[in-house]
Amino acid sequence: MLKHSFKKKPYLPYIAPAMTIMTVLTVFPTIFLYVISVTNYQLGWDLSRVKFVWFNNYLRLFSGGDPDFWNAVYISLLFMVITTVIEMVFGFFIGKLLCDTEFKLKPVVFAILIVPIVMTPSIAGNIWKLMLNSEYGIINYFLNQLGIPNVAWLDADKAFTSVVLADVWQWTPFVALISYAGLCSLPSDQYEAARIDGGNAFQLFRYITLPSLRPLIFLTMIFRTIDSLKIYDMPFVLTQGGPGNSTEFLSLHIYRLANAQNGLIGRAAANAIVLMVISTCISKVLIHYQRKEA
Repeated sequence: MLKHSFKKKPYLPYIAPAMTIMTVLTVFPTIFLYVISVTNYQLGWDLSRVKFVWFNNYLRLFSGGDPDFWNAVYISLLFMVITTVIEMVFGFFIGKLLCDTEFKLKPVVFAILIVPIVMTPSIAGNIWKLMLNSEYGIINYFLNQLGIPNVAWLDADKAFTSVVLADVWQWTPFVALISYAGLCSLPSDQYEAARIDGGNAFQLFRYITLPSLRPLIFLTMIFRTIDSLKIYDMPFVLTQGGPGNSTEFLSLHIYRLANAQNGLIGRAAANAIVLMVISTCISKVLIHYQRKEA
């Protein structure tokens, strides 16, 4: 039977190893996560102490038993919307500018854009933590040169903005490079025909550029939306979720429950399932809207 399957689908032997590895690394841990989320398991417990509490962990979240849960969901969704919108707009603008302009130092600009993307988020977070230091950070130094007093960037009222700023710096180049590749691949004959018919720059952008790049724009938006929703490294290095819970995103809330608060693995797993469901639903909505527009 297996031999017959290989004859019918000759590509199976080539993809089977990768599928096996992905199954082991993805499916089994996901099943374990679902199972552990309906138990009272805590870090260090032996199996004799573990009991099924079924949906109590989830009821605790949605009934207000975990007072920090809704705040984590709110700031995670807010962060996702703000960073995705800023990165998409600025990234597309930079990509359009690079595509329409020719200059000698363009390779240098591409090298500069690649640096934040390839940098580990934890390293980028440490760099920004130094830059945003209220006493000796370089950002406050330049503000002082303009006559502006020191700003406490990592205090409770500005910590969220600081994480947004760092994330935008790191991932706007990603959107810019993808936009540049898409824009430069568009055929020029459509634009020439539209200009002959009297189309202005806005009309060319509205009726040719955007429809042609819609699949690429949606794909990039999905990548950035999900990545920003599950962000962990940058805020952990910058603020550790503080001050207070001003930057305790859902990922950091899960970490605090599982590692920094008595090892509440069962409750942390329930939070992780909620984060996964939110990410899946948002992805489904974006994909559905993309297909509908197409």
